[in-house]
Order: sequence, then structure tokens, then C-alpha cells
Amino acid sequence: MKDHEKIFNTAVEATLEVIGGKWKPVILFHLTFGNKRTNELKSLIPAITQKMLTQQLRELEEEGVILRISYNQVPPKVEYELTDYGWSLKEILHLMCRWGDLHIERKYGGRAIVLANPQIEDVHNI
Repeated sequence: MKDHEKIFNTAVEATLEVIGGKWKPVILFHLTFGNKRTNELKSLIPAITQKMLTQQLRELEEEGVILRISYNQVPPKVEYELTDYGWSLKEILHLMCRWGDLHIERKYGGRAIVLANPQIEDVHNI
């Protein structure tokens, strides 16, 4: 075997290396609906701590998936947006949402609720 910097058993591992975890897919999903300020993301994801949100945003920025836009004004204003590379994740994120809706219905029936339920376009019927 040649000298490789990294070995993956499957390309799914490479995807999860970038967007894996509890919060990154949720953050990215919300960004598919437009730029968001930190406080907007925090209100959309109330269970995440400020420290964790900041950490996840930094990691996504380091991977080149999101862009941090800092406006030179008082008070300071920062927004996050998907890069072109990040936009390439839109379809998979929306498919995850649609699958999650099916899973919730299958497992919980009417005994569960989704608080943030934006209308997503029909991404290949599941």
C-alpha cells in the first residue's frame, strides 16, 4: 500500500469527517435557507450552547464549507453563509430532513413534533 495521508474505509467517512456530529448538519441545513447571524442560528437551535455553536462554525469554516462575513461597523456584525462547496451539500441535507420526517412518523406517529420545519423543495421523492 502506498503512503497515503489518510485512509478511509468508505467515502461516507470522509463526508462525516466534515459534517458529522449532532450540530453541524443542523447548522448547515439552516444555512441552506440563507445567511444567518450567530444569534439567529442560536435561536433556531436552542439546545446548542454558545461555545459549541462557535466551535462548530469555526470547524465548518476551516473545512471551507461556510464563510464568515464580518462587517466593519458598530456594533460588530457577523454573518455566516454557505460557500459554493457548502452548497454542494444542500441536496443531502434536505434529503436527511425528508428521511427524518418519515422516520418520525414511522416511529412516533403523532406523538412527536418538529419545531423548525421549513418547506423544502421536493428533492427526489423518497
